[in-house]
Amino acid sequence: MAQQTDHPCREAALARRRSYDAAPYHAQAVGRGVNRALYLVVRVFMQPFFHVYFRMRRTGMAHIPKTGPVIFAANHRSFLDPFVIGMLTRRPVYYVAKRELFESPAQAWLLNRLGAFPVERGESDQRSMSTARAILARGDCVVIFPEGTRVRGGPLGSPKRGVGRLALETGAPIVPVAVLGTERVRHGALIRPCRVRVRCGAPLRFPRVERPSPGLATGVTQRVWPCVELQWQWLGGELPQRPPIPPAEIGSSGTRAAAPTG
Repeated sequence: MAQQTDHPCREAALARRRSYDAAPYHAQAVGRGVNRALYLVVRVFMQPFFHVYFRMRRTGMAHIPKTGPVIFAANHRSFLDPFVIGMLTRRPVYYVAKRELFESPAQAWLLNRLGAFPVERGESDQRSMSTARAILARGDCVVIFPEGTRVRGGPLGSPKRGVGRLALETGAPIVPVAVLGTERVRHGALIRPCRVRVRCGAPLRFPRVERPSPGLATGVTQRVWPCVELQWQWLGGELPQRPPIPPAEIGSSGTRAAAPTG
């Protein structure tokens, strides 16, 4: 009986996936961009709400370039993160969002006009990378979550190399961002008043490379992610458990013994 009840739901989900077409959303992000009137209205209402209801505190905003392309590389805890990061600058920000959010036409239209464009998670999505490059080429801002998915609790997750590749292909500076507190906002259908804090670090710049190798893109990401972790640590975020230093590596003074040279 349960199987018969669930069957129409599964069929409806499959139908939505079959009818899903990412092309119009990418075309909107690249061609027309955000709906500026809608973006302004949403911001006018959301920013005071965030400051009062979530007690949002922003630190390091002076690090954000006022003009030209910018990549915000941030940790990801909640559906709210893109909107919180959007409050860091008066300029519209664009961000990748999982394709499932675009299967409802009304929701897809709204998110797309507010700067979102879809990404296929778990695979190399060339279309989303191309869209991000085009947005940066015209001098706008793109938010990237290097973890690739939401990490709901504990320390930060491991980054993927896409942010390093995007920085090398475009030459856009990367602003490392940490967001803390958004993971506690949602409780079922309720949006709870929780303290949200966001902190920006100094931008990192890398030389432009037309076709960066996977190793080079990984190397850049490994330079960027510790800067995100540093902002996270400043906010009081949970740090990963480090393995204890083996006794053989500790000198008589209690400090790590120097590595031999020569």
